[in-house]
Amino acid sequence: MSLASPVPAPARTTTWRPLLRAVLPAISLFLVLGAIGWLNPRAISYLGFNLMLNLAVPLVLVTIGQMFVITVNDLDLSLGFFVSFIGCVTATWLVQAPLLGTAVIIGAVVVYGLIGALIHLRNLPSIVVTLGMSFFWQGAAILLLPTPGGKAPDWLHTVMTIKTPYVPMPIVAAVVIAALVHCGLKRTAYGAILRGAGGNAAAIRRAGWSLLKIKIVAFMLAGMFGVLSGLALTGLSTAGDANIGNGYTLLSIAGVILGGGEFVGGRVSPVGAVIGALTLSLASSSLLSFMHVPPDWQVGANGAILIVILAARALIAKREA
Repeated sequence: MSLASPVPAPARTTTWRPLLRAVLPAISLFLVLGAIGWLNPRAISYLGFNLMLNLAVPLVLVTIGQMFVITVNDLDLSLGFFVSFIGCVTATWLVQAPLLGTAVIIGAVVVYGLIGALIHLRNLPSIVVTLGMSFFWQGAAILLLPTPGGKAPDWLHTVMTIKTPYVPMPIVAAVVIAALVHCGLKRTAYGAILRGAGGNAAAIRRAGWSLLKIKIVAFMLAGMFGVLSGLALTGLSTAGDANIGNGYTLLSIAGVILGGGEFVGGRVSPVGAVIGALTLSLASSSLLSFMHVPPDWQVGANGAILIVILAARALIAKREA
């Protein structure tokens, strides 16, 4: 009778590394929360989370939008400027002429789909195309609202300032967004097609799926979440500003990468992206302020946090290899 050979030691020792890489976004979030609680224990409360995460929902939405673009191996450098444009439309036309404002917003999402089609048909670098579109969106926002002003629709401000019992509204919204997008991208057949187009476009084409249609859908989804982000941001700020969302472009990219996403291969995580956005929101709005980091240094400090997380992921990936 022969005895079964034992499992080699390397196989056992490497099983924890993929799990560690998957939970790394959550670990980073809890580390930031722990640091905030240590610096200011009163912040870990219902009111404290409401204040710290006041602007987290727009960042979560724009990060999800960027995630769809990264899913198909592209990058959108215009998304933050698009959010500013939507905010200006919301604070002006959506109040003064609701039908016109709604038509412009729908048209903007269609334009996003056309951008995806142009990138695919002409085989253009998405970075170049979206960088050009960033000037278009910013110019349109400035023409529409040269100085901060306008007024958010009353219904939008009411929705964005809802007080949920027990758990702050930003956390509830983040959980709902993460669950819905996770189910759509990870639990549906077309979600698998979107991720497959980023991982192996040739195989998706051979299976009979249109890569042009996939690219259009991915960019239109990014535009839809950009619209939701602009609406949420205007509802919270109660006014429009042509520059209010400009910083969201890099923050959205950082949120996706911090949440476990990668620039190639269709490797993204909706839950991780939401966690990454919450981590960046807490780090920039609270942690760095409690540490008395000057505002001019806070952008660099956010970059340092991202570098540390990426370094940890690279170390785990190297050990797996």
